[in-house]
Amino acid sequence: MEAESTAMLDWMNALGDATRARLVRIIEQSEMTVADLCAVLQLPQSTVSRHLKILSDAGWVQARSEGTSRFYRLGLGDLDPSARRLWTLLRDKLAASRQAQNDDRRLATIVAERQTRSQAFFSSAAGQWDRMRRELFGDRFDLLALAALLDESWTVGDLGCGTGQVTTTLAPFVRRVIAVDSSRAMMQALRRRLNGSTNVEVRHGRLQALPIDDAELDAAVSCLVLHHLPDPPAVLAEAARVLRPGGRLLIVDMLRHDRQEYQQQMGHEWLGFEAAQMTPWLTDCGFEQVRILPLPPVPQVKGPPLFAATARKVADA
Repeated sequence: MEAESTAMLDWMNALGDATRARLVRIIEQSEMTVADLCAVLQLPQSTVSRHLKILSDAGWVQARSEGTSRFYRLGLGDLDPSARRLWTLLRDKLAASRQAQNDDRRLATIVAERQTRSQAFFSSAAGQWDRMRRELFGDRFDLLALAALLDESWTVGDLGCGTGQVTTTLAPFVRRVIAVDSSRAMMQALRRRLNGSTNVEVRHGRLQALPIDDAELDAAVSCLVLHHLPDPPAVLAEAARVLRPGGRLLIVDMLRHDRQEYQQQMGHEWLGFEAAQMTPWLTDCGFEQVRILPLPPVPQVKGPPLFAATARKVADA
């Protein structure tokens, strides 16, 4: 009981100064720097800093650093329930005072200025934002992050994994990735690229006879693979076999093109595909909800345009 009484007296002492009570009321509404608080309270920096130190020692104020700035906020969540009740009573009394109303007006001005600065930046940078973002974060950060939308419990197959760009993108976000390729050289490159990932299984095999059990996968990806194979429907049928009912398939490949030199240079069996080909192939293999969408062209690249085809394996009746 004595300890509780002492704590209550400490809380009351911290809030007993009118300036400190005003300060706590302000930072309850919005995080503030010392400069912001000086502007709202109309007090010098040394005075504000001294009161912040007292409140911080008593547990009323928390601070976080962001670059060269330090932001202060009310630490209600870490306070004793009795302290929170004490503050609620005091805050309600303060709210009706003329001083509190003036504080609120100055606070609203500062918050509005912050928003204006942010809006002004994006207004002035709109024409250059793509370039600025690319310089700051690279070309593919947004696409890489989209993998986080996958269910973390899934097992995903990378069918025709090559050197593993898709595999290594998916692995951090799912339970397991099964990467399959028929080229041992490609698989060796993938193993070097894995860099200690423990949830990737690399399996050697042909896509027409996948080394994967029936219904083992929740989703499967085949990226720039089908045009190398003489019988794409056989590969799609295998993909349907290894997917669970309701499992998802994503195919990325080239749209129909006339680059015949690809057949001699890279062994392409198909000069891309058309939606009119892909849709019946997928439905005949047991897929539904087929969607085929062209991907936005990238001006700097030299290859043919690409498409993304998605489909869902028909669920058991």
